[in-house]
Amino acid sequence: MMSVIRLISRQAEKKSAWALLFISALALEVAALYFQYGLGLQPCIMCIYQRTAMYGIVLAGLLVMVVNNSFTRLLGFAGWAIAAGWGGLIAFEHVEILQASNPFFASCEIVPNFPSFMPLHEWLPAIFAAKGDCMEDGWRFMSMGMAQWMIVIFGAYFAVFLVVFISRLLDKKPF
Repeated sequence: MMSVIRLISRQAEKKSAWALLFISALALEVAALYFQYGLGLQPCIMCIYQRTAMYGIVLAGLLVMVVNNSFTRLLGFAGWAIAAGWGGLIAFEHVEILQASNPFFASCEIVPNFPSFMPLHEWLPAIFAAKGDCMEDGWRFMSMGMAQWMIVIFGAYFAVFLVVFISRLLDKKPF
């Protein structure tokens, strides 16, 4: 058991592991843009917030790929955990909106609520502008909608984070 923990812990020190995190999250961002521009599925505000969280995972992986040391790994772990956790919460909230018994009271904002110092929807409207409706849930795969799949995806990112982070702690390694 300890050898498995040590193996997982050691992987966190390798740029290739962080590259896998980066590439997987970036691939999901490319898929989101394909859904938007290729299939015409316009993102709602909740989708934009989830997209932003996924970019947090992209940046966490990129940071450690570029500079791999204990400090950047600690920042990478923090970014990964926060982005995966926040993205999962937003996806869960989106599912609640979609499944509300009274859709009249279940609504979401129209304009993203980004900080005033970083209005991503104004800087990069092609990526961060919300043009869709939160109640739109037409796309399905294996009987689950996009918001439900995002719960699964963010849950998987968070579960992998926990496994790797706990392995680091048990292996008594600095980050």
